[in-house]
Amino acid sequence: MESLRFLLDIALILFVAKAFGIIARKFHAPEVVGEILAGLLLGPALIGVVNQSDFISQMAEIGVIMLMFEAGLSTDMKKLKATGLKATAIACAGVFVPLMMGAVLFMGFYGFAPIGSEQFIKGLFIGTIMAATSVSITVAALKELGKLSSTVGTTIVSAAIIDDVIVIIVLTFVLSAKGNGTTSVWATVLKAVLFFAIAIISGFVVYKIFQWFDARYEHTRRIPIAALCYCLFMAFIAERYFGIADITGAYVAGVVLCNLHDVKYVERKVDVSSYMVFAPIFFAGIGLKVSFESMNTTLLLFSIAFVLVACLSKIIGCGTAGKLCRFNWNDSLKIGIGMMTRGEVALITAQKGLSAGLITSDYFTAVILMILVSSITAPVLLKVLYNKQNKAA
Repeated sequence: MESLRFLLDIALILFVAKAFGIIARKFHAPEVVGEILAGLLLGPALIGVVNQSDFISQMAEIGVIMLMFEAGLSTDMKKLKATGLKATAIACAGVFVPLMMGAVLFMGFYGFAPIGSEQFIKGLFIGTIMAATSVSITVAALKELGKLSSTVGTTIVSAAIIDDVIVIIVLTFVLSAKGNGTTSVWATVLKAVLFFAIAIISGFVVYKIFQWFDARYEHTRRIPIAALCYCLFMAFIAERYFGIADITGAYVAGVVLCNLHDVKYVERKVDVSSYMVFAPIFFAGIGLKVSFESMNTTLLLFSIAFVLVACLSKIIGCGTAGKLCRFNWNDSLKIGIGMMTRGEVALITAQKGLSAGLITSDYFTAVILMILVSSITAPVLLKVLYNKQNKAA
């Protein structure tokens, strides 16, 4: 039956993603790179046997939520507190530099215009797409390297969360400037502040409940089930009621529970479902989105420049800020590369611009290529840097 086609799609994705993941490991590349390439092979860009259906998109969304929940569970609160101000500075630089470089790139291709003009607003919007960071792929790579809870790893994850909040505010401002915004910038800021305030207050109560629960039912499956329910609830209310990315809500849920006595047990149980099903579908889903049907010479040149500027602007902005925050050059470069990855936040931002008439659907090719290239190169470069560091030690 055609209605059961999704079963075949899922089977193909899981099998090919895991096979390519194993091949990637054989070539000393992170497993997630192979899973992304598997999606590229199966999707419309190459053989086209699997389409990006709503069901696969929803499964992929669960995958990225679980990855960010695991990142939260792995957080060292002492390191998180120590890196808070540094992460904020890195996030600000990671938004400002791509925003400016993206605007200059767009106007360099399509003509410079005075501040406030529609052309200028379109340039700012292209920069806004570049400013968005998706740390989920970096999280998977750092986890594979055993560096997720390190000072650099904690800084990257924290900075990426703050980056998302800043990008949402900038996006609202740009849409408002175009005349299509429905919410004021101040209302967006207030919602973000309100979300984190409620998350902190309610998180204290939730932690105490889980602490009592953990003491009575230590090492039982009901604890990770309850934890996952809390994660999904926080992801839902973050996006639905506060306009914050669902992955931010999932990460906050993980941070709330990261000091539980049984946190390692919870993390292991969540990781089983994530590793076997949801995460591979998320990473393969990135490749499934790639299509070259609307490509022409001008768009091809713009897309290449867009990808290069997007990657370099994050490395320059975040890496320089990292150095100013007294990280050494090697760690600053890791932070810049770790913040380079793009994903669902960039896609959501691009979709908002399409709805507002700031871009046409043709530009989605450039956005997808940016996501694909950054998602593949960042884990590889991080692994190279860490391997060099280990050899030097």
